[in-house]
Amino acid sequence: MDTREYIDLLCKLIAIPSVSGSETAAANLLQSWMEERSLKVNRTVNNLWVDSDPLSDAPVLLLNAHIDTVKPAPSYTRDPFLPSVEGDFLYGLGSNDCGGSLVALLAAYRELSSREQPYRLIFSATAGEENCAPDGIEIFLGEIPVPALGIIGEPTGMQMAVAEKGLMVLDCTSFGVSGHAAREEGVNALYKALDDIQWFRSYAFPRVSDFLGPVKMSVTMIQCGVQHNVVPGECSFVVDVRPNGEYSNQEILSIIRENVGCEVKPRSLKHQSSSIAGDHPVVVRGLGMGLEAYGSPTTSNQTRCDFPTLKIGPGQSSRSHMADEYIRISEIEQAVRVYVDLLDGLKI
Repeated sequence: MDTREYIDLLCKLIAIPSVSGSETAAANLLQSWMEERSLKVNRTVNNLWVDSDPLSDAPVLLLNAHIDTVKPAPSYTRDPFLPSVEGDFLYGLGSNDCGGSLVALLAAYRELSSREQPYRLIFSATAGEENCAPDGIEIFLGEIPVPALGIIGEPTGMQMAVAEKGLMVLDCTSFGVSGHAAREEGVNALYKALDDIQWFRSYAFPRVSDFLGPVKMSVTMIQCGVQHNVVPGECSFVVDVRPNGEYSNQEILSIIRENVGCEVKPRSLKHQSSSIAGDHPVVVRGLGMGLEAYGSPTTSNQTRCDFPTLKIGPGQSSRSHMADEYIRISEIEQAVRVYVDLLDGLKI
């Protein structure tokens, strides 16, 4: 397959800033590109999708990638919105995460839907992945039948992420009593918080996943005090929790609350860890093709899908969110071939 038109599309998308919450222009471009190629595009907010057979009652196979990006890192040495092709390298914000997957899945959709398949194929490009926006994939999924299988495009080196850690962000607050720092007054909320922070740092959840390892908890932010001579009466801190599939988010929250003295408020309990069975037909075929199965520590749209999903895409996760982000053109070309071989005629 000639991928030049898809590389050109990716360059045009890079040139349009599409930081989470500002995806309209990129969605407009992608919609026009698909319509120019006679694809019937559906749209809700900034989520786009095309359906190989809207009247079919066959099981749905969903292809999904996101169109939004993070803000460019301060250490960029290139213009993040100026696509640059240098040999096999394509530089630009969103090229690796996840523009390469987006255009490769679109190419695979057009190839797979050109012939009869045992499933109804839907390609989707959704917004708000990087900031977990409520008007992203969750709204789109309400517009289609529940898929039997989802392929989530993210940079995995075209290996199969058969499990993915979830995400739970906790806002924690320790309460004390303000007083004058020069006298023995008050109860220092910071000291109370330190005891709980030490628990978050050292506690090990007993159940460990074969693919995802242990639950990981990291205290990442802290805020306390009003001035140097006032004993702080309140101290707040943030904990990043990565569930491993062995516990639900609610179970983890309950264990935490049983062990710390601070107030613990989760921002959301929605982003559960995910996995797909080792004997699922897509995993079996992938292993037969020589692809490797592994557990991913990073989150994606998988956490918002309550049906079997496989995360696989061109590029490397280590390049995501980095300055001077890039993807190799050969990685995109390989991805299209792998997607087609993996899904062509697959019975789900």
